[in-house]
Amino acid sequence: MKYVLALDQGTTSSRAIVFDHAGSIKSMAQKELTQIYPKSAWVEQDPHEIWTSQLQVAREALELGGLSGRDLAAVGVANQRETTIVWDRITGEPVYNAIVWQDRRTAERCDRINAQGLSPLIKRKTGLVVDPYFSATKVQWILENVSGARTRAEAGGLAFGTVDSWLLWNLTAGGVHATDTTNAGRTMLADIHTGDWDAELLEIFGVPLSMMPEVKASSQEFGHIKKDILGASIPISGVAGDQQAALFGQGCTRQGMLKNTYGTGCFILMHTGETVVKSKDLLTTPACQLGDRPTYALEGSIFSAGATIQWLRDELGLIESSSDVEELALEVPDAGGVYMVPAFGGLGAPHWDPYARGLIIGLTRGTNKAHIARAALDSIAHQSADAVETMIGSSEINVTEMRVDGGASANNLLMQTQSDFLRIPVVRSGIAETTALGAAYLAGLSVGYWDSLETIEGLWRMDREFRPGMDPGKVRKARQGWSLALERSKGWAKAC
Repeated sequence: MKYVLALDQGTTSSRAIVFDHAGSIKSMAQKELTQIYPKSAWVEQDPHEIWTSQLQVAREALELGGLSGRDLAAVGVANQRETTIVWDRITGEPVYNAIVWQDRRTAERCDRINAQGLSPLIKRKTGLVVDPYFSATKVQWILENVSGARTRAEAGGLAFGTVDSWLLWNLTAGGVHATDTTNAGRTMLADIHTGDWDAELLEIFGVPLSMMPEVKASSQEFGHIKKDILGASIPISGVAGDQQAALFGQGCTRQGMLKNTYGTGCFILMHTGETVVKSKDLLTTPACQLGDRPTYALEGSIFSAGATIQWLRDELGLIESSSDVEELALEVPDAGGVYMVPAFGGLGAPHWDPYARGLIIGLTRGTNKAHIARAALDSIAHQSADAVETMIGSSEINVTEMRVDGGASANNLLMQTQSDFLRIPVVRSGIAETTALGAAYLAGLSVGYWDSLETIEGLWRMDREFRPGMDPGKVRKARQGWSLALERSKGWAKAC
């Protein structure tokens, strides 16, 4: 029996999961990834650690499953998006650390672009707002701040890639420099209508075309893993950014289907089919491309979800593990008028304020740590509700449910609160690892391991459904209070 291996390289860890033909997990392994914070609002990672940790867990997952590379029909890759790596084409050596998607060092550069009146052009071509989140200004920063990088790049000696490209390069021993449409569409350097790099955008950001990877569909052969890496020459036949992979893994392959992944951040995608839906405050982004027919999605990217709970654990010491937050929050019936805005590194969709900073407001003498925990969970549901409400308004597409996955989706209180705030059912997937599953599906489809999209859609299964239960008046009051707290967080870093 053959299996499919998914490499899921995320922000906080590298995972490898082996799936069988039923979409069930045969074995998996995970390793945490070191986060580097050189300055306030700067976030980096070691590219070597990204690669070696991913290789380690791939080998470990095979070993735990009693398998070898010869037992694999295909390998799929899902990755943290926008995180930027530049390396030498000859030696394969990175010229600088990976600049993570959360990094805000290029906020002033984005301000200058907006001041030049370039944001409408960029939005029209890329579907993105001008923000430090995306790769373009990160590449530009490396070229301008690493000694000799600009000269080497213009001579054709450097390669750029998001994490998928870096993994492909290493898995093929430098034989493949490529990406897929979902990752290219997050760089702010690709035209999502043509599906390729755009000369005008490359010129705006000062990035040579010679640095760029080849753009391919999400489900096709990218190359073969070198035999000595996993013991066999295995086709890499599926690649997608983590959130589009999760959309695919959730079976959200048709217009109007909606998913939210609760990870380090929250990432909400609504499939819009072959229609490019424009939105002032949301991102228009490629969905997974099968063959030569591109499909699209609207996305709301929220920067701090699971990271908020980690902050309660690591910085405040309110809980010993992230899973403790639900029990603590249930000690009180509600947040007691307390609101937390976890804008540690700014706000994402639909607010897009890199200068916002976190706050806790509404404190009284009776406020205790349970209220803080409850407000933290509420903040995740509020941010997601902001994005979904904007999404529905922009697309005028009817939404009947939201499918959810990711670590924090195991929190029943959070899921119930989310359903209450949105006033629609929230449906938790039977497999939490939908990002890896989506990458596996994309790879398996390409090699015929699964025979059709309909077959994959039929494999989706539900764990639990949460239905709205909160009084509508109480929902309105909670949402109004959130909006007031949100306004007080905006622009703080610039004002101070």
